[in-house]
Amino acid sequence: MSKKERPSFEEALSRLESVVKELESESISLEKSIKLYEEGIKLSNLCTETLEEAELRIKNVAEQHANDDDNNNE
Repeated sequence: MSKKERPSFEEALSRLESVVKELESESISLEKSIKLYEEGIKLSNLCTETLEEAELRIKNVAEQHANDDDNNNE
């Protein structure tokens, strides 16, 4: 995952699920486990950041809607 290409939430989550499955494999090497763990952490952070941004956008829309309703009721 390059810095220039940010995957969508759905892509990141799907890849994270794949990473978890790979990490659960008993035949995986320690080095591969470490690399997958690092990738998983990055993907997890990306998903969390995306969800936090979405939550903020939703709050802003809800506040704007509430303000519009207040102004219409005056």
